[in-house]
Amino acid sequence: MATERTLSIIKPDATRRNLTGQINARFEKAGLRIVAQRRLQLTLQQAEGFYEVHRERSFFSDLCSFMISGPVVVQVLEGENEVSLNFVPVNKIPFESDFKINNTVGTVVVR
Repeated sequence: MATERTLSIIKPDATRRNLTGQINARFEKAGLRIVAQRRLQLTLQQAEGFYEVHRERSFFSDLCSFMISGPVVVQVLEGENEVSLNFVPVNKIPFESDFKINNTVGTVVVR
């Protein structure tokens, strides 16, 4: 098995609700390690750069506005076949409906 790393972003709606610790606990329960983590406030320029691939889409402006609406927590997650783990159906990781994975405007994004 390969040790892999991926980016995770806990979005502003989750940080406003103080869910970071609960989300981290679920990642760890799923066998992932948080090897780096930082809480920060994205600038519009940073959000636009990160989501550049979506610039021509109708939701781009709303997405960027949402991402700068409050602090986010960016993380590096590590685990055995970690990328595969996070891109299988959500029910493979013990998250409830409040915690969405791989949803562009959800609470947690894992790439």
